[in-house]
Amino acid sequence: MTASSLPAASVSGSNGDLRFDLRLIADMVTPGARVLDVGCGDGALLQYLARTKGVDGRGIELSMAGVRTAVRRGVSVIQGNADTDLADYPSAAFDYAILSQTLQATQRPRDVLAHLLRVGGRAIVSFPNFGYWKARWHLLTKGRMPVTQGMPEEWWETPNIHFCTIKDFVVLARCMDIVIEKGVALREDGRLNRLSATGPWANLMSAQAVFLLRRRDMETPT
Repeated sequence: MTASSLPAASVSGSNGDLRFDLRLIADMVTPGARVLDVGCGDGALLQYLARTKGVDGRGIELSMAGVRTAVRRGVSVIQGNADTDLADYPSAAFDYAILSQTLQATQRPRDVLAHLLRVGGRAIVSFPNFGYWKARWHLLTKGRMPVTQGMPEEWWETPNIHFCTIKDFVVLARCMDIVIEKGVALREDGRLNRLSATGPWANLMSAQAVFLLRRRDMETPT
């Protein structure tokens, strides 16, 4: 499943060719890791990780067009749905399970997040922030669901069915006893926002966020 409304990423081996939020995700992955990218789109992130970090990468993608493009890149991708197919993967099969710009498009985001942390030792999750000030201002002044650069579709066309704020996600992580090892807030142009991703100002001033997560019962790295 892929719901990203951001520009498609391309890979030629240099950081400059990969979308900035995907580069941040790539930076969180250790070399040689086993990676499952859920909603991998055209496979650009997996291709980049294989080239630069030697990862053993696999992908799941709902769109058949995305699967075909990823396969042409030389990436191992199957057609699948995060809501239904993650349950079929064995526990601890991967070191990282990645869900980029897709959580808000799932039917049961809490269950999907639980499966990510069961299948992978760590999960990396990114999503658009519905608490961003432009979204709030749009609702306040127009009384309609916001249409922004990061959320360009009208409400009747969008694949996104569970919008949340950064604060909402932090609360969910706390309720599920999930440890946030790292959080990064991003501006609307995809660049870094120099704010704590778990702080109140990031919830207001950031258009999206990326979080590195682990289960609390998992041993911390030495």
